[in-house]
Formats: sequence, C-alpha cells, structure tokens
Amino acid sequence: MENTSDKEEQNNQDDSDREIDEVEPRLKYVRMRNDLDNILQNDSASCIAVHPKFLCLGSHWGMIHLLDHQGNNIQSKSLQAHTVAVNQISIDHNGDFIASCSDDGKVFINGLYSIENNHTINRFVKSIAIDPNYYKSSSGRRFIIGDDKLLLYEKTFLSRIKLTVLCEAEGAVRSIAWIGQFVAWASDKGVRIYDLNARCSLGFIKWTRSAEALPEHYRCNLRWSDDRTLLIGWVDIVRIFQIRKRSIQEMVNRDLPEYVVELVSTFQVDFYISGIAPLENQLVLLGCLKELDENGQRQRPTVHVVEPKFQNFVIVCENSLTLRGYQDYSCNDYHLDCLKEENRFFIVSPKDIVVASLYDADDRIEWLLRHGKFKQALEAVTINNGKDCKRHNLVNVGRVYLDHLLACEKYDEAGKLCVQFLGGDKKLWEEEVYKFARVHQLRSISSFLPRGDVKLDPLIYEMVLCEYLKMDPKGFLNLVQEWSPTLYNVAAVVSAVLEHLIAAQNQRHKEFLEALAILYIYGGSYDKALAMYLKLRHKGVFQLIRQFRLYYTVSDMIEGLMDLDVDQAILFFLEKEIVSFVPPEVVVQRLEHNHRYLYLYLHALDQKDPKNSKKYHGLLLRLYADYSRDKLLPLLRRSDTYPIQQALDICSQRQFYPEMVYLLGRIGNTSEALALMTRELNDMESAIAFCQEHDDEELWNDLINYSLDKPKAITFLLQKIGTYVDPRLMVQRIDPFLEIPGLKKALVKMMCDYNLQVSVQEGCKKTLSNDYFNLHERLVKCHQKGIFIDDDQMCGACHRKIIVREPRNLVVFYCKHSFHEHCLPNFELVENCVICNSHKDTSSSRK
Repeated sequence: MENTSDKEEQNNQDDSDREIDEVEPRLKYVRMRNDLDNILQNDSASCIAVHPKFLCLGSHWGMIHLLDHQGNNIQSKSLQAHTVAVNQISIDHNGDFIASCSDDGKVFINGLYSIENNHTINRFVKSIAIDPNYYKSSSGRRFIIGDDKLLLYEKTFLSRIKLTVLCEAEGAVRSIAWIGQFVAWASDKGVRIYDLNARCSLGFIKWTRSAEALPEHYRCNLRWSDDRTLLIGWVDIVRIFQIRKRSIQEMVNRDLPEYVVELVSTFQVDFYISGIAPLENQLVLLGCLKELDENGQRQRPTVHVVEPKFQNFVIVCENSLTLRGYQDYSCNDYHLDCLKEENRFFIVSPKDIVVASLYDADDRIEWLLRHGKFKQALEAVTINNGKDCKRHNLVNVGRVYLDHLLACEKYDEAGKLCVQFLGGDKKLWEEEVYKFARVHQLRSISSFLPRGDVKLDPLIYEMVLCEYLKMDPKGFLNLVQEWSPTLYNVAAVVSAVLEHLIAAQNQRHKEFLEALAILYIYGGSYDKALAMYLKLRHKGVFQLIRQFRLYYTVSDMIEGLMDLDVDQAILFFLEKEIVSFVPPEVVVQRLEHNHRYLYLYLHALDQKDPKNSKKYHGLLLRLYADYSRDKLLPLLRRSDTYPIQQALDICSQRQFYPEMVYLLGRIGNTSEALALMTRELNDMESAIAFCQEHDDEELWNDLINYSLDKPKAITFLLQKIGTYVDPRLMVQRIDPFLEIPGLKKALVKMMCDYNLQVSVQEGCKKTLSNDYFNLHERLVKCHQKGIFIDDDQMCGACHRKIIVREPRNLVVFYCKHSFHEHCLPNFELVENCVICNSHKDTSSSRK
C-alpha cells in the first residue's frame, strides 16, 4: 500500500482546487497497490466484499479476484465466474464460501476449500446474500437472491434445494443485507425488514420520493451496524432503524410479531450517498457531490464522518479523495465496505481502491505537526506517557515544536517548553541550549535551566551569565543572586565582569558592582566585597559582617555604616557580639565629630544598657539639649552622674527654664527657681507645687509677695493655699482697693480648705492623745504593781523572747513568770502560775 497523501502531492500538482481541511480527521487513507495495480490496469472494479481474512473484488469482465488486505493475490488464478460485470458478492462468516451474481443470468455459490455445496443458478438478478452461517452443515446452506421478487434457497432433505418466495411485486430488488435471523432488502419502492425465523415481515420503509422520478437510478446502501441496527443510505437520505423485541404486555391478546422496527435517526445530507458504514457511535458516509466543478466535470468523492442525532447530524470530519478517473464516475460507480472489528474501510472506484482506517496516536500527532498544531501534538504524545505511540515520542515532538517557536521568535514560550520535554536529560538540555545561543536568546531559557540534581556543563551557565552581562544588568544581578556558585566558575565570571566594567567606563551600572560584590563573597574575598558594598551604600553589608564574622573590620567603618543606615547601624553596634569587638568607647570616639550620630547612638545605648551608659550622661545631656530637648528633663531627673553646674550652664545658655528650675531646686537655690517659674514661665500652678514640695515658709512668702499686685494670681493662690498656709498671711496683705475677679468664690474655697485641714488636724491630735494616755496608763500600772519585765524576759510556755512594747498581749504573775496570752489555753480562767504551783496560790496569782 502507498500513503495517498504523499502520492497526491506528487501526481496532482495541477489540481488547483484542492481543499485543505483544517479539521482534525478521524481517518487516514492509504491507496492499495501491489497486484491490484495490474488487475485494474486491464480491468475495472464493479463491486467488493471484505472479510477479515481476505477481500473479493468483482470486475467488469466478470472476474472475482481474491486478495489480501494489501492488494496481493492469494490464489494463483482468479475465478472467471461470469462473462459480464459482477453485480454483488457475499461471503459467509467463516470465509469458506463466496456467492456472486451478474447480468449474465448466472448465480454462483463457490467454496474456497470444498465444492460439495457449490451451486449454480440461472437467473438475472442484481443482488445476492449468503447466509452468514452457510459454512455450518446445520444452517440449511441458505442464500437469497433478488430480481423482481425476493427468493430464498435452502438445502432440505436428501440435499434438495428448496425455493421460497419471501416477497414479490415491490419492484426490482437492488441490494440485500443479511445478519442472524434478519434480512433487509431494498427495492424501487423502499426497504423491507424480514424475520427469517418467524417468516414474517417486520416493516416496510417506503421511499419518500419515487425512484422513477430521479434522473438516474441510485443504489440503496444497506449495512447492519450490529445484529439489531440497520443503516440505510439512499440518494441523499440517511436512516437508522433498530429492531426491538416486544414486551409481554405488548403481545398479550394481539397477533403481532415478536420484534418491532423503530426509527432511531433520519437526516438529509447535501451529497449523493455511495456507501455507509458504522464507526463506533458515528457513521462513515461515502458520497459524491451533486454539483459539477467549474469545468463541468464531476468532483472528487468525499468521505464524511458524522455523528447522527434524531433528525440531524454533526460533521466530525470530511475529506476529499483523489481517486483515479474520478471525473468520469457517478455515484453508483463507488462502493464502500468495511471490517467493523478493525474499523477499516475499503473505498472502491473502477480504477482505484483506498483503505481508510482510524488515526492511531502516531497518525494524529503527525497530522497535528503537519498542520502546525504543535501544542496539541505535545499534549497527545504525553497521554499515557506516549505508550500508544510507536513513531513519535515526547522528545522528537518537543524538538519540532521548539524549532517552530524559535523560528517564530517566541523565545519565552520556547524556554518554557524545554522543561516539558527535556526533563532531566543533561545531554538533551545541552544540545537544545545551543539553539538559543545561536539566536542570542539564552535569557529566555535561563530561568528553566536545571540546577538541582541534574547540572549542565559550567560553560552553559557561564554563557547565560555573559549574555545577561552584555544585555541586561538587572537580570545579571538576579541570576548571580539566585544561582548557586557551584554551577559555574566564579573566577571566570569575575574576570568577565571586570573586563566589561573596564570597557564601559562611562556606562557602569550599579547592578554590575553589586553582582561583583556577591561574586567576591562566593570567591571568599570578603574584604573586597565589604568595600564594594560600602561604596554602593548597600545595606547588605550588615548581614555580610554577621554571616562571615568580619567584626575586626567594623571599628574602621563606624561612621560609614552610620551614613549607610543609621538605624540599622545603631542596632548593629549594640549587639552583644559586636560590643565585644567594638565597645561603646570606640564608637563614641569615632563619632565625636558627628554629634547627631553620637546623639542617636548614646540615646539607644541609654535605652538598652542604662547601667553602662551612666558615664556618658554628661555628654548625653548636651546632645539632648541640641537634638531632643523633650528627653533632657527626664534624664536630669533620673540620673545623678552628670555635673550639675555644667548642666545648669547648658540650660541657662539655651534658656531652658523648666530644666533650670529643677536644677536650681536640686542644688538648694529654691528662691531663684521660684522666681523663674513666676517671672519667666508665669506658671503659678507649678510654683505652688514647688512650694508644696519644699514646704518652706520663706518660699510661700515670696510667692505671696509676687502675687499681691496680680489679681488673677491672687485668685488662683487663694484657691490653692488653704490647706498649706494660714490664709490670714495673705488676706491681711491684699490691697483693700484692689479689684480681684472671683474673690468671693476664692475666699469661700480657701476657708473651706482651711477648716477641713483644721478639723483633720484636731481629729489626728485627739486620736494621738488617747493612744498616748492609754499606753501610758498601762505602763504606769505595771510599774505601780512592782512588776518589771526585763528586756530578755522569755515566755514560760514557748520560750520565745517577750516584747515589752506589746503589754496588752502579756500575762505576768507576781512570781515574775511571764507568758504570751496565746500560749496559755483558756488564759482567762488561769489564776496561778503554771510553772510555780499547779494549785491555787495567792502568791502566784495573775495581775
């Protein structure tokens, strides 16, 4: 056999109207060659019958040729059965007997292996069908022929042939199809379905239009899809019928056949049907287009794969076939037969036979590649890991797709594709990477290169880095950061970067310098990397120092690190490991000329380590005065390690009065402090609080003297001093003619506060006096009785020392023995010393 697609491209270049069907086909077509070429060179095919073992080809000269499925003769000599064209051939199920008929008036039943059941009948018929079970001796050796009536021949007792007329007067029988117990035949009136077991008709499908009204006679094509489904194709109508067994309820009290025929689908197509065959749940239709081409010639026959609906259909795919001499042939000149089990279809014209079969995985992939559907081809080859493919695999399909994407300049898609089909094959990766290198598009594949268990030659990675170095500085930096230095020769890449920087003096990119620093780290040149980071002001310098413990270098770059990131640098200098190498003294010394950095550092040090930062408080208060005054007063209050006079001078120079008040108060210069609060700050509330804190009569007098000529100050002071100072001291000194706002309320508030204070004092005095006299009375009673307790007196029960200051808790006998009250059970009933006498004795009675 020969693939028709290749041959057509060679032999049909002048066929300008050839259509390229972009719909994915279900069938592939191969022209049958070998001995068939010689047969059709001298003769023409008139009909065909296909069996799984062989095929029988009937010719116009009456010959029956037995061929294998590749077109080779399987008999040395063909059967000269008829003298004119063979109309129809039928083969039994086992392939042992062949039945044929012709217009020469002969019907032959020929055995291929035995002549015992051969028959010859003289009758002009158009169609014949042999019993599928003819090879069985118990089958009755039946066959059916049709002319103007349908005749059944069968073998009876003593090998006699019995003739039965199954049907008549329906016009000439044109085709017959037999399966199991059912026979269907087509006449000029329609199609009848017959049950041979019940010897009854199951139904008649009448043509919707008269065959005589058509311009020419069209052969009806009958085909059993299975033992219950009949396919009918006539002119341009397709019908599908199904035989169903009636239920018991349907047959009760009715004289009905056991089976009934039901319509499954019917639809009309736009071409004449030359053959019909089943394909799974679809149909294969061989057709001839109704219209002539622009030259007035018949067009090529077409093969349609359709999916039938109830009254419609869906076209799955369709193909036009260039059969030899198709311009001269009509619908009845073409035949279609099939091997249902193998889904193979034999398309016959008088001078050509083409075999159609289902596309296998390789065929489908090949078609997809040929039509530029590379993505679908790749998906198809990956199904079941390509187990269904013999000619194609993931790698070769992927390579074709990759070449296509590179040719279309779709480099990013090509890079992603490599991961799909190259997998972990190092050799394949290295071969395909060079395709990207030739078009200077290594960047498109860089992120997909294997970098795990599978590693390519270091030269590959270096090529990629060099391309980025020349074309994409940022991408070069990203790769250096992302890739492990074990993938490539670090020294070689460093040299390439340095050469590039020298060659491009005026176009130095920051990314190249940062990448160079990282490469220095990979190569162990930490000092160079550190210097490069500082030059670039890269904040990764801190992590670099920590990671490789480069603490010995920190003392020389303190101010540089502060310039880089002051917050991170301060935190860095306060880390425990750093402090052991760079103590605060070194940091302070290095920053002595940069007061702002020094202020930030000392403030952070004071927050984290107050104990060790005390010696810097004198310096810190000056820095607070310059950069953060709000922190100055809290430092003055909590610290006692700074020089007070120096602090006072600093605050005096800057006129920081609240801080001066605190410092003056601390050194005892309260009068000056009060004067600042009243005259400079005009803060009476703070002045009163200051006087309350120091409780100095002279301070109160100063405050009163300050307020005497200020009505508002007098009002405020009268409201506040009632609980601290005798109000008369102020009231007597107020100018009687001075107008004071809110004086009445202020006086009432002052008197209430003063009375409250007097009441509290009297109550406290009374309580104190009562407690004093009560205690004194007990002490006097003890001494009057002559009872004295030594300071080292011990309790007679618990032997613990008795505290003389708690006489209420003591029990003292005249014998001088003492006890705690809680050490004597039922002490109120005890009258005698439990030590001296267990009996009642007045000399030891309790007092």
